[in-house]
Amino acid sequence: MTTRAQALIPVTIAAVIIGAIGILTLPSDSKLESVEFPRGIILIDDIALEVQIADSDPRRVRGLMFQEQLPYDEGMIFVFNEPGLYSLWMLNMQFPLDMIWFDHDGNIVHIEKNIPPCKTVVEITTCQSIIPDNAASYVLEVTAGFIDQNNITSDSKLTIISI
Repeated sequence: MTTRAQALIPVTIAAVIIGAIGILTLPSDSKLESVEFPRGIILIDDIALEVQIADSDPRRVRGLMFQEQLPYDEGMIFVFNEPGLYSLWMLNMQFPLDMIWFDHDGNIVHIEKNIPPCKTVVEITTCQSIIPDNAASYVLEVTAGFIDQNNITSDSKLTIISI
């Protein structure tokens, strides 16, 4: 008859191996910090924003991690090749964000306000992904309060000037 300890030992070893592989495959902080972003200009309704462009996997993984602040006239736009249900999370963020998902035509498909950062160990272990209601081609991250301050609604429109 198998004891409880005998049954748990292989499960524990497997969990440690899988966890170690997962940690080893994550990009290091130094690699993430060295990612550079091209810049562009967008409009939401008639509000101009200078944006950092996250249009590749390394740039999307890095996002706004490690950045101390983001002025209200700046943001980060995530650009995807195909429309999809792209989720984002606040891992290693230093400040709360508003997030807006747009379809290919610049129409808003989802809005999230004042999403708190996941900085501490406890926050990181419980950090949840934000998943939109509908498929999007772009996601805009801006400093929390931007949506309310600029009266952005589901009827607002994204216009890309240069990205």
